[in-house]
Amino acid sequence: MKFNTKTIHAGQEPEPTSGAVMPPIFQTSTYAQEAPNVHHGYEYARVSNPTRTALEKLIAGLEGASDCAAFASGCAAMDAMVKMFRPGDHIIASNDLYGGTYRLFTQVFEPYRITFSFIDMSDPANVEKALTGNTKMVWIETPTNPLLRIVDIKAVSDIARKAGVLSVIDNTFASPYLQNPLKLGADAVVHSTTKYLGGHSDIIGGAICTSHPDIIENMRFQVKTTGAVPGPMDCYLTLRGIKTLHVRMDRACTNAQAIVEYLTNNTDVGSVNYPGLESHPHHHVARSQMNDYGAMVSFTLKDDSVENAKKFMSCTRYFTLAESLGGVESLISHPASMTHASIPADIRKKAGLSDSLIRLSVGIEDVEDLISDLDQAFKSV
Repeated sequence: MKFNTKTIHAGQEPEPTSGAVMPPIFQTSTYAQEAPNVHHGYEYARVSNPTRTALEKLIAGLEGASDCAAFASGCAAMDAMVKMFRPGDHIIASNDLYGGTYRLFTQVFEPYRITFSFIDMSDPANVEKALTGNTKMVWIETPTNPLLRIVDIKAVSDIARKAGVLSVIDNTFASPYLQNPLKLGADAVVHSTTKYLGGHSDIIGGAICTSHPDIIENMRFQVKTTGAVPGPMDCYLTLRGIKTLHVRMDRACTNAQAIVEYLTNNTDVGSVNYPGLESHPHHHVARSQMNDYGAMVSFTLKDDSVENAKKFMSCTRYFTLAESLGGVESLISHPASMTHASIPADIRKKAGLSDSLIRLSVGIEDVEDLISDLDQAFKSV
């Protein structure tokens, strides 16, 4: 089954009692049992729900995983993943990563004596150097947020496997349409389904996909025990969003490439971060492991000041100044004060994230309108 067909059919069957083509919204908290522990596969909605099951099967199919656990948010999915580990365990993570991930790792789990090393993973050798006898997981973002750096998934996963360490990929920026980490050797994939999978900025959700037995067992335990699960309406909306994932991603990527070309030829622009550029230091890795280069772009102004960057972001009309990404609408954001504000300034700057960096999530509007919007913003600064 090809990917475009998978978005419609992977793990999906018409609902058996009615023949409904789309999975119904099972808005219930509990299920009737014929006798104690004799039921139709569902007993309590915190543990499982038919609408959630349909979503999990669909995402697992897209990622080529044997199972998927859906969560109430991307952060809840990450939280469940790290709860596999115990005091004294060590985790290696990208140093250019989502601020919410950094906050979760350092402010929630470090006090429980789980330790973290944040390194530049664009060179796989750095991962090998960071391994210790207590390392249990390598946490990878690629493309990274917000500098669009690329990590060689196969190379890092191979290093992790040889060391007996789990490799987990945050695949939110790429989506399963552009990148399939499990096929490259990763043990698990994490998504904020809020972003490209949902695709319409109307739900919050997360997911973990894997074929690793220990991870599957642990995720099901976390779902049942901690209960950070999505409601059936959120699951339904995500299911509906995924049906057009391939169409939306194609258009958004095409738009992003046109915008990158505009930015690279604009004398008011300082630098542009986009893995589709041949000048990108790891363009060759992106080309080998991605089907396209995504719809996320970041850049700086030539007159590189925080004041100018903030003024620019306040002048756009079609690019909405807002957090998040991956919706049909184009968004513009200031990582240093928005998505990455929880990372201390000195650590941000050490990783290369300047206070003047601007991030774009390119949507599916008419690209001429988007370029015109950026053009008038440049003229306003």
